[in-house]
Amino acid sequence: MAAVQAAVRALGATYKQDIAAGSQRVKDLYAPLLRSQSREGIAMTRDVPYGDHPRQVLDVFRPKHAAGADVVVFVHGGAFVRGAKSGPEGVYDNVLAWFARQGFVGVNVEYRLAPEAMYPGGAQDVGAAMEWVHDHIAGHGGNPARILLMGHSAGGTHVATYAMDPALSDFTCRARALVLASARLRADDSARNPNAGAVRSYFGDDAALYEARSPVTHAARCALPVLVAIAEHDNPLLDVYGLEFAHRIAARDGTAPRVVQCAGHNHMSIMAHFGSGEDALGPEILRFWEALP
Repeated sequence: MAAVQAAVRALGATYKQDIAAGSQRVKDLYAPLLRSQSREGIAMTRDVPYGDHPRQVLDVFRPKHAAGADVVVFVHGGAFVRGAKSGPEGVYDNVLAWFARQGFVGVNVEYRLAPEAMYPGGAQDVGAAMEWVHDHIAGHGGNPARILLMGHSAGGTHVATYAMDPALSDFTCRARALVLASARLRADDSARNPNAGAVRSYFGDDAALYEARSPVTHAARCALPVLVAIAEHDNPLLDVYGLEFAHRIAARDGTAPRVVQCAGHNHMSIMAHFGSGEDALGPEILRFWEALP
């Protein structure tokens, strides 16, 4: 584990020079550690439908004999156009397994991708999944009144849109709090954005609409406690947008949300390190959750 940590930190800012290669390097480093993690004591129910589309499915991870447990709902990344709930090399499975080992019932959500499902389609799928969780999670040992909703990368975009964008006003937000991890909180197709084409695929070709469709624009409407997590070597501008989002919440009422920067980590390792033996982000999330009234 120490060798993997050292190798990830050695990548440092060079991760941004070739994000695809850097991301693959991180996945290759963590894969043996994550495959070795025991799932003893965790019951998994796979591919439960929450809608009619083949991608509108979710997995449930629960501690055996769970009853009335707090719930974590997780929404994966993939730049709006790719990705799956288990994640590359099981990265996202291990996030939910980690939470199950802490006593949570975990729900891993898959959703429709762009360009088939453009804005706000991903967030609508989050809403539909949250309705399923609200209605059914008690049967899996979870407490529907105690849901922490977490998203990574594009998943964080969908989570934030679901929770605060007026375009999603048809949904009742079922979450008690939010975690936005390396989330794209502003839509942009700038030259610095390596996923500009993917942003256009989801948000559309008319950049004049991006401001209204960006979660950061609606930050002041956020009615929930939120933890913003960024990586020291995040994808270009995602850390900036995370801080901008936090600033807008703070400017609303003078109280800053919790912001965590994971030192030495990058856009992929901020998730991949869950279940690896390193605790950079998980305990921060637990402290945030446990401090809520």
